[in-house]
Amino acid sequence: MPKPNTVKTYGTDQYYHIYNRGVNRQDIFLDPEDRFYFLSLFKRHLSPKGENDKHNRPFAQYDDEVELIAYCLMPNHFHLLCYLKNPEGLVHLMRSVMTAYTMYFNKKHKRTGGLYEGIFLASRITNDGYLWHVSRYIHLNPMDVGQDFRTYPYSSIDYFVGRKHADWLHPEKLVQTAHDKEQYLEFVADYETMHEDMKLLKNILAA
Repeated sequence: MPKPNTVKTYGTDQYYHIYNRGVNRQDIFLDPEDRFYFLSLFKRHLSPKGENDKHNRPFAQYDDEVELIAYCLMPNHFHLLCYLKNPEGLVHLMRSVMTAYTMYFNKKHKRTGGLYEGIFLASRITNDGYLWHVSRYIHLNPMDVGQDFRTYPYSSIDYFVGRKHADWLHPEKLVQTAHDKEQYLEFVADYETMHEDMKLLKNILAA
């Protein structure tokens, strides 16, 4: 039987929570360069301007199929929040990104074989409440490694609060005005204590 969320028929005009982790739960990001390269792959395929390879050939563009809304890169896994405009777009994008990143990572860190635990997992978001909760959950992930979610450099929180902007990322799906951005930070912080309590409970149960 396949793992939950591995086999999907993707729908148009739907939001999805995408996640994956390293094989045997090993780290897939070892330094800042790894994280920046991983994010650059989304910029490569989702920027409306398009990018070319070293031979001046255009990379495949999926910006008319998928919109990336939020992300967080943790040492051994990642989370993405995406809006899907084309049922095939998500598979195309993730295959391109994960394959390119594996090739980069293996070459740089002198390893061979698969990098991820398996195919990426995707959970369809069925209502607005769940959508907001997933975005908050993604941005609170740095707390699991003792980092302040407000200043964590490898999540999309800076884009949600207006400190950064990028044409390949679409936080405006959730926050548009300056007031929205101020409220969003409060919205995430409201769950901070509960997130810590849940982490403590999981550690107790796993002991």
